Amino acid sequence: MERGDGDLGVVPIENSVEGAVLATLDAFATSFKELRIQQELSLEVRPGLASRSEALEEVREVLSHPQALAQCRQWLRTHLPGVPLVAAESTSAAAERAARAPGVAAICSPRAMELHGLNLLADAIQDRPDNTTRFWFVGRGAPRATAWDKTSLLFNVRHEPGALFRALEPLHRGGRNLTHIQSRPLPGNPFEYLFFVDFVGHEEKEPTASALAEMKKFCTFFRVLGSYPLLAEASPLWR
Repeated sequence: MERGDGDLGVVPIENSVEGAVLATLDAFATSFKELRIQQELSLEVRPGLASRSEALEEVREVLSHPQALAQCRQWLRTHLPGVPLVAAESTSAAAERAARAPGVAAICSPRAMELHGLNLLADAIQDRPDNTTRFWFVGRGAPRATAWDKTSLLFNVRHEPGALFRALEPLHRGGRNLTHIQSRPLPGNPFEYLFFVDFVGHEEKEPTASALAEMKKFCTFFRVLGSYPLLAEASPLWR
């Protein structure tokens, strides 16, 4: 996407069990500088365990994205005690690697299993039945405002007492509902932090526009990641 190879990308941003997907937040801080959030989508995540092997007893190693491994931690401890858990860059990459090595299993989606000709060893192995992940669609440009939008910000404040309060106080005065806040280390500045914030409202509509203009005065760095349609309900699509 950053090289202009596509019009729209999809990245995970938050899981209901494991919290924020830190790699995505860090990418917005360091490399996704030309991309904006276009839309959000929440999906119920029910991953399966797949392998070239045909029986669970043959599994000697489990691969997946760290988030997927964490979301299935208890199931793996119960059904595959002592089997090494190895992090992969994505669930799709884990499926690809599992397809090349007997005895290696991947936690992945049914589509990845099908693409790589893997056998389903166990279905819906997540520890929590309500396991849900929020995704962002990212691209260039900005979507049109709707009646119900959310805005995401990335900003930094001075390292002094009350700085974060002063930066967020305009949102409170404007009646904006803060739905998420996350801090991440500021690259090149040890023990200083960037803040990611989600709130209900659109950057171009009042009172949000005035609140953001006031907020900028208290920030040393300020970037709107996007204003996009708010989707409140999860869709059971990744099964």
